[in-house]
Amino acid sequence: MNKAFLVNLPVIGICGHSGSGKTTLIEALLPLFIDRGLRVAVVKHGARGVSLDKPGKDSDRFYKAGADVVLLGNEQFFRYHQLDYQEILCRLCFDHDLVLVEGHSSTVVEKIWLLGENDTKPPPEVDDIIISIVPEERMVESLFGKISSWLAKRVKTLPICGCLLIGGKSRRMGQPKHLLMENGQTWLEKSVAVLEGKVECLVLAGGGEVPASLARLPRIPDIVDLAGPLSGMLAAMRWQPQASWLVAACDMPDISAESIEWLFSQRQAGTWGILPSFEDSIRVEPLLAWYDFRMLPVLEKMAAAGCLSPGAAAEHERVIIPELPARLHQAWSNVNTVEERQQREVETG
Repeated sequence: MNKAFLVNLPVIGICGHSGSGKTTLIEALLPLFIDRGLRVAVVKHGARGVSLDKPGKDSDRFYKAGADVVLLGNEQFFRYHQLDYQEILCRLCFDHDLVLVEGHSSTVVEKIWLLGENDTKPPPEVDDIIISIVPEERMVESLFGKISSWLAKRVKTLPICGCLLIGGKSRRMGQPKHLLMENGQTWLEKSVAVLEGKVECLVLAGGGEVPASLARLPRIPDIVDLAGPLSGMLAAMRWQPQASWLVAACDMPDISAESIEWLFSQRQAGTWGILPSFEDSIRVEPLLAWYDFRMLPVLEKMAAAGCLSPGAAAEHERVIIPELPARLHQAWSNVNTVEERQQREVETG
């Protein structure tokens, strides 16, 4: 696992010297985050004499407050073979929206430092401190607001890759849709020009022919024995499982920068997928949609169960279905047949 990935994840340390009130503060914060619908884990580092579920112990208090708990020290709760501390933090983020680390000030994550009664500043050897709090300013609601703002920004820092699906058979069109020409460009080249400015990397999923101008782009073959768009989606997400993904299809020639910006603006803590829909429509749009890295195991389970429609992901509790603004409807229009293409040419002139 790429440990540099940790710097983008929703992991924040609550640090301070012994007796500074770390446990009490975390215990008070947990219900506020859980009431927002977030899934929270607490990692207590340096645990000694671990006694699981003993009433009054830190682990019991955190668990009863609604968090999943990991204890790391001379004894461990959640033991992993061949995983170090940072790898454990990364893995927790694959099914949690927020990870709070109590103690372990040397961890390479951003930290809140609780100053003691006689402290004027944090220890100079501790890095990545974003907030220092004196005892008289240690208000739970205020700190909840600060961490919530930090989390909202952190959600937007995760790398986004783009995946263009070009593996369809195009039977109804009679020719590969991604190679159809418009104003001197193929539909594929047109989409790439828009997407490349909005994602950190762009890949083409599927075995279709690609214009020489796009030979620079990574190619991801579809998964063998898995049909439909889910084949290309899963292939791309397995290729880079630590990124979130914008997935689009080659038969959506009107993708615009504004449509992508709107889609990305819907991201928030606790949201693992964004599948838009049209007004008064029960159908969701699983392409030109956003999938957080946490959706990879969800899609894997769908495929294993024989559910090949990516739209079924909308049933997951962490997926939202925002209504598309009318001005952006065209970006989500598919062109699948010769007749639809002719009609589009008439409408666009």
